[in-house]
Amino acid sequence: MTSSKTARRPHHWRRDLIELAALFTAVAVADAIANLIGHQPDGPYLLMASAVALVATAAFHTWWARRHGNAPPPRETDASDPTPDVVTGSADGSATAAKAGAGASETVLWRMRTTVRDAPGSLAALCLVLARFRIDILTLQTHPLADGTVDEFLLRAPASLPAPELTRQIAAAGGTSTWIERADTHDLVDTPTRVLSLATRTALDAAELPLALRQLLGRCTIHSLPAVSVTGRPTGESAPVEGVLEETVMRLRDPSGGVISVERPYLPFTPTEFARARALVELDARLGPRVPRSEDILTLPEGNEITVRRADRGDLAAARAMHDRCSPRTLGLRYHGPVGDADRYLDHLLSPRFGRTLAVQTASGKLVALGHLLWDGDETEVALLVEDDWQRRGIGSELLGRLVQLAEEAGCDSVYAVTQARNTGMVAAMRALALPLDYQIEEGTLVITARLRSATEPTGATTGRAAQPADERTSQPS
Repeated sequence: MTSSKTARRPHHWRRDLIELAALFTAVAVADAIANLIGHQPDGPYLLMASAVALVATAAFHTWWARRHGNAPPPRETDASDPTPDVVTGSADGSATAAKAGAGASETVLWRMRTTVRDAPGSLAALCLVLARFRIDILTLQTHPLADGTVDEFLLRAPASLPAPELTRQIAAAGGTSTWIERADTHDLVDTPTRVLSLATRTALDAAELPLALRQLLGRCTIHSLPAVSVTGRPTGESAPVEGVLEETVMRLRDPSGGVISVERPYLPFTPTEFARARALVELDARLGPRVPRSEDILTLPEGNEITVRRADRGDLAAARAMHDRCSPRTLGLRYHGPVGDADRYLDHLLSPRFGRTLAVQTASGKLVALGHLLWDGDETEVALLVEDDWQRRGIGSELLGRLVQLAEEAGCDSVYAVTQARNTGMVAAMRALALPLDYQIEEGTLVITARLRSATEPTGATTGRAAQPADERTSQPS
């Protein structure tokens, strides 16, 4: 840059002398004209008319300059400018580019990833293609690799531009392994802000870690694999402290024991994403077990007050005491397996790593019901257990409604319940949600899937959880 001091022109005395001479010359000419006209009979009138004409001319010039002073200069077409291709369609991809330019009033958001060579000009070639199709780059992230760079874009593109054509043009510009999907307004938040928000959610609630990882890494499947099964046997699941990255699979050590497995079939993870995920898991490990302590006091129709709150492993003893008060039929409808093994599942169910649990306790502090919202990969399961003496009072419906609300807040598309056809209470509670339901029955096992209001697919569509044999569903109740 050049400072204002050095940008000034050098001062010359000759220039001042010339300006002074011009001034004296103008005065002499004006005086001569005034003397010549002033001695005429109509001289004063001619001078006044000349003054009025000069004023009118000056006013007209000022008005004209203000009217046309802000008009843009005419565009000079450059042979190297790709923009005219959008209008004239004279280059490769011209027909689609012209169509995109014509429909630029309606736009959509896209998330796009592509891998380019780590060489000067690689990113510029991609940007030229995007400019040709009138695509606005909202955000850009780069993920360095050993033999290239992964560029991640958030784009606002004309609605008339098809994704396959954009992918083809990106490939022609040098992009490989291109992946593109529709985005929404939530993706407009910049990456540092989004990561800090996810870290805050994780710090407040240990059950948020799987959800935070999913939002951090995009569309992926997350499984929490315990180190010890519900029967007390080691599962052999372990991972080094620093974790393992294998193309589309990421394995991180779970602070509560076991492994957090993250899989993404469409695109390999980058070292940058692996570092972000590992930092989030380390934050969870340093903070230890934590659950938000909030309580809602409700009054049942008969007048009894109950308290609904979050539960964790600190409620293990109270949950076992409730099991002892439940009948074998109630436990059998809940766990679909041997009643004597019911206590073994509680430690797994009350862990915030596998989901969220709501507990209902009476005014005396006795635990009488549990509701579970369990993360199951890409799907979410709901399960209820209400003590016999407190059934048919609306507690199950209240818990189920709150669990569905938690699932919607977590961005889940659907929830499913695994029960038995003779469990009329659970079936009635699912129907009372007033949501589209899908039923699957096999050998007495009933799977009811409810499509949530926050689902992105049309309401009439169903998720269709794959049917499994009954023995597989009951091998590890949840």
